[in-house]
Amino acid sequence: MTEKHLMSAEEDLKVENNFMKNTPSRHLHKAGRSRKDEFYTQLVDIENELKHYKDQFRGKVIFCNCDDPRESNFVKYFSNNFEYLRLKKLIATHYKEANLFAHEPPYKLEYTGDKYGNRMPDPSEFMTKMIDTGDFRSQECIALLKEADIVVTNPPFSLFREYVAQLVEYNKKFLIIGNTNALTYKETFKLFQKDQIRTGYTNFNVGMFFIVPDDWELFHHIDENGKKIARVASSCWFTNLEVEKHKEKLTLYKKYDPKEYPKYDNYDAINVDKYTDIPHDYDGVMGVPVTFLDKYNPKQFKILGMSASAGYSADVVGIPKIGRLKDARPLINGKNTYARVLIKIRK
Repeated sequence: MTEKHLMSAEEDLKVENNFMKNTPSRHLHKAGRSRKDEFYTQLVDIENELKHYKDQFRGKVIFCNCDDPRESNFVKYFSNNFEYLRLKKLIATHYKEANLFAHEPPYKLEYTGDKYGNRMPDPSEFMTKMIDTGDFRSQECIALLKEADIVVTNPPFSLFREYVAQLVEYNKKFLIIGNTNALTYKETFKLFQKDQIRTGYTNFNVGMFFIVPDDWELFHHIDENGKKIARVASSCWFTNLEVEKHKEKLTLYKKYDPKEYPKYDNYDAINVDKYTDIPHDYDGVMGVPVTFLDKYNPKQFKILGMSASAGYSADVVGIPKIGRLKDARPLINGKNTYARVLIKIRK
């Protein structure tokens, strides 16, 4: 993997979907669609994020519905910490394409805690049962979803929209991994506006490492167990659980200066290049980088809409727009800028 694959989240979002054509995440998408390869989140990334939600996990049924229970580090984390987290039940389902040549049929796993007093998950304590396909959209998995309190997993990136829509439909709490570019999806962005989704604790600039198949060509390094590891810089956690950083107010120290904050040609709003440069004394609409969403506090700011190249956000509610271009990014002196979230400071 070259240095251009190790860029920050800010840079990822500047080049938006074009970035996906040159990174391992594109191949992750392809594999997600073909269903013939499986990718696993590293235990360290799971531990670093999930340690913040201990109180919210207590007494809950956790469902990992995109995981091979024998390989998934999500299953390992929750079963090893079952008593510590005071969970009620752990459920995991394994997807396998239905065909006569599958080496292992799809199945579900359930774990309800230590029964032998050694505070360790023993193989005999796991209940397994064969199921149809293990696809999260199947009736069997939907029935398990209804039973669950919180869904925690790494779903296929290519099915992110459909996956989140299902969680919203069934009003489920969730903590999942997705591509950073999902911030700009029309469906996901609307959830941000309604404060129904937010980013997790893991910093955007960290990225994540995934265990990939042995025949995978693009990878970052080989770990101590001989597994190939691919780094995807454009990945982050999405959740509707409580996240303390989204309750903290950004410290706004800059004053508005029209020379420093130019107005857009096509929106009645000023441009702010960094969320740290938001002027504290400006009452109007501001366009800030998409990465602002990682710091967004709904009690401090109001999200009015998004202006991006996808064109879906061309009609931003409450903001006069000049022209009707498919590319809805803001213009400064006739030149396109990057995608911007349009916000106001709450008074």
